[in-house]
Amino acid sequence: MGRRGALLPALALLLNAFVWGVSWWPFRELQRQGLHPLWATALVYAISMACLLAVKPRAWHGFRSEPLLWLLLCAAGMTNVGFNWAVTIGDVVRVVLLFYLMPAWTVVLAWPLLGEKPTFGALARLALAMAGVVIVLKTAASPWPVPEGTADWLALMGGFSFALTNILLRKLRRSQPAARILAMFGGGALLAAGAASAGVALGAIPALPAPHAGWALVGLALSLGFLASNVALQYGAARMNAHAAALVMLSEVVFASLSSVALGAAELTARTLLGGALILAAAAWSAWPVDLPVARRVDAQ
Repeated sequence: MGRRGALLPALALLLNAFVWGVSWWPFRELQRQGLHPLWATALVYAISMACLLAVKPRAWHGFRSEPLLWLLLCAAGMTNVGFNWAVTIGDVVRVVLLFYLMPAWTVVLAWPLLGEKPTFGALARLALAMAGVVIVLKTAASPWPVPEGTADWLALMGGFSFALTNILLRKLRRSQPAARILAMFGGGALLAAGAASAGVALGAIPALPAPHAGWALVGLALSLGFLASNVALQYGAARMNAHAAALVMLSEVVFASLSSVALGAAELTARTLLGGALILAAAAWSAWPVDLPVARRVDAQ
């Protein structure tokens, strides 16, 4: 692959990371205009799902032959519910760092779901990431490093669900691509709408407001942004080495951090920087080529 051929997939993945990294701002703007992030998520993915079905009307047929697509739908939906809600109400940098525990959760989930026993390297990455979490969560006001408030719990849930989503995508790699994308869009729309409806019934969140130009235009722009980012992800991930792609996707943390600090939605403390460095180091390490087997390392010495 020439230089141009390698650059375009990387730029596509950077676009995807940028959209996700700055998505906190439109979600907060929508909430300021009366549209809760759960309703916003449901609408954004309902539009995306409608666009997909207009192009691939038979995409839903894959659900009849592959039951795991329903689990993918739930996992992708919980990812969006957790992340989109958390970045709207919490410190953006803190939320993104807790969300990027995803490689650590992958170590835990890959054994029972994929039969991949953790290597020494995987366990070391898990320990490194958890050390970072302890530093991020431990404050002078709390005796133990525990999640503080709804945003922390939502971020952790979103990261866990994202890890499960990625593992399910690996298990479903031979299924129809359109069916997988429909499961992810459908999960974002259906689970967010279900959670929003439950929240309204419990009096925890406001009802869906009547449409008006203010939030409708922002919501449409966000929908188009997520559509473009998904197309970019499909293009870039299919043409880049998986490890290199994972490293490029870590730029989402940079985009989220710079934009949120610049706009006053996050605070970079020394504790957050240190803990975040450990979490990102574990994530970058997990994106590196797979460790050599122990026996091979011994033979090479």
